[in-house]
Amino acid sequence: MTEVTSTAPADRARASELGPVARFLRATELDTRMLGMIGALLIIWVGFHILSGGLFLTPRNLWNLSVQSSSIAVMATGMVLVIVTRNIDLSIGSALGLIGMIMGVVQAEFLPQVMGIPLGSPSIWILALISGLLVGLAIGGFQGFLIAYLGIPAFIVTLGGLLVWRGAAWWVTSGRTVAPMDPTFRLIGGGPEGSIGATASWAVGILACVAFVLLLLVARSRRKRFRFPLRPVWAEGFIGAIACAAILGAVWIANSYPWPIGIVRRYAEANNITLPEGGLFIAHGIAIPVLIAVAVGIVMTFIATRTRFGRYVFAIGGNPEAAELAGINTRWVIMKIFMLMGLLAAIGASISSARLNAATNSLGTLDELLVIAAAVIGGTSLAGGAGTIAGAMLGALLMQSLQSGMVLLGVDTPLQNIVVGVVLVVAVWLDTLYRKRII
Repeated sequence: MTEVTSTAPADRARASELGPVARFLRATELDTRMLGMIGALLIIWVGFHILSGGLFLTPRNLWNLSVQSSSIAVMATGMVLVIVTRNIDLSIGSALGLIGMIMGVVQAEFLPQVMGIPLGSPSIWILALISGLLVGLAIGGFQGFLIAYLGIPAFIVTLGGLLVWRGAAWWVTSGRTVAPMDPTFRLIGGGPEGSIGATASWAVGILACVAFVLLLLVARSRRKRFRFPLRPVWAEGFIGAIACAAILGAVWIANSYPWPIGIVRRYAEANNITLPEGGLFIAHGIAIPVLIAVAVGIVMTFIATRTRFGRYVFAIGGNPEAAELAGINTRWVIMKIFMLMGLLAAIGASISSARLNAATNSLGTLDELLVIAAAVIGGTSLAGGAGTIAGAMLGALLMQSLQSGMVLLGVDTPLQNIVVGVVLVVAVWLDTLYRKRII
């Protein structure tokens, strides 16, 4: 009979030799790369706030920043899976432009003028969104087929797609800007009407806190059932408290940004409301595109970590040959990844075009750079096999923070592109150092 020796005293002895910071990180199991990214984000925010004379860390700018980051964050979640499998998608910005143009034409010209459906009809925004999703699925499926089944490198296929889809977007309308969008469709882009208000925002924030605490309890119960090491109770409480504070703080900021005076005045006149002497404060609340991005992030996290498809994706990225020998249909998995990327591009296109209230030929220009940079900065390794959805979304917020801050400082667009390019190169260099340290 084999004797089982407890390792708990040895673990406690090793833990006592660590410093307080190391013991804290070990107890909470926090990702050091994620903490470093959060620290960098805070430094960027504080720096821009000081340099802009106190304009950056205001409810108005932070609310706009969250809306501007939504489209990039949505597409970055799919780019994680693409890069994890050692591929790349350079066409995502051009695909967004083509999809946005098609959705614009469908709702502003085809359905009203050809089908006779009046603008504002409930079916218009639904049909426009469905058309965009189908086009995105077709683009992703076509590129995925070329990559997975014909063996053409993803770099070449998507580089060609960058040119083809951008040209196709121009060809759809011969360079015309299509506007305006359907009133209901415009809600996807945010704005005073595209937000859920103060009360609903607090309700969403409280439900999110309750859901997070329940997830912690369920995870602890599973660990106990399978006899995995448990985090200390204080560590679980600390993580829950920080997460809930961040969620409720974000809701408070969203509710601190009021509607513009002109919109409030028109709203009061339309509803026969007498404006008080000090004015009427109506909070924006959480914007709909932010809710869409969060929902996409949750779904993509579930797909990446809790499904067989997600396990196959990371297995292919870790060792493609071994994954194929293990019986994984690697070609079909890669094709599905690019199909999923096309669907996410369609969601990003709906947010971007609805926010602009127009479909333009410049829609999505250089978005591929921001999406790839967001995924890499968020911890996705270009060598494949490693990446997180939450990290990519945080990377999208960081990239958009850089752009927003530079706009506030009046930095020229060419210099903004230089900064973004430098940040991407530095992120890849840091990823290389991190992988060497792990190996």
